[in-house]
Amino acid sequence: MSTAALKLGPADHGRPVSLDDFEAADFGPGVRYEIIDGRVYVSPPANFPENRLETWLYQRLLVYADGHPDVANYVTNKPRVFVHKRRRATVPEPDIAAYRGVDLDADPRDLHWRDLGPVLVVEVLVEGDVAKDLERNVELYFEVPSVREYWVLDGRADPNRPALVQRRRHGRRWVVREYPYGSTFTTKLLPGFSLPIDPRR
Repeated sequence: MSTAALKLGPADHGRPVSLDDFEAADFGPGVRYEIIDGRVYVSPPANFPENRLETWLYQRLLVYADGHPDVANYVTNKPRVFVHKRRRATVPEPDIAAYRGVDLDADPRDLHWRDLGPVLVVEVLVEGDVAKDLERNVELYFEVPSVREYWVLDGRADPNRPALVQRRRHGRRWVVREYPYGSTFTTKLLPGFSLPIDPRR
């Protein structure tokens, strides 16, 4: 006997929920939903300036992955990252994630987010909850052993002139470096990747 799916909407922010109920839920439109420490986390959808930045960076990473499948063979803008160390279900959904060694020849029905760990996660910040990207996720993504770097593309001051904040795993901490608008970003994580930080280029 089937039971009706849980209906979730913006007013359910902070509501306790099981992972099974969350994954089977009927979500109200117009907002984004995550499960963090066993509670519903609701955030506004990306506005156009934020989506523009996300699309720009996503396309650059797709091009890189196409030429460097040994480094990153799967890049997506709809990932789910399971933080298995948390006692209660915690599954943040970054704006972009890059994976290494995904078996793309396998039947996709046999692949599950809970079994995949990204090497890179990215959040794009223009409006919304600053603490989510600059505090909450800093801690959560460090608890995922596969994540080597966490980037925040920060367009709060001016989405036409964003900065990129790189957090690189080093032992038991992140090493943080900021790349201002107009500079060129490179990283050892992605050999050969070069990103002029200017979304109009």
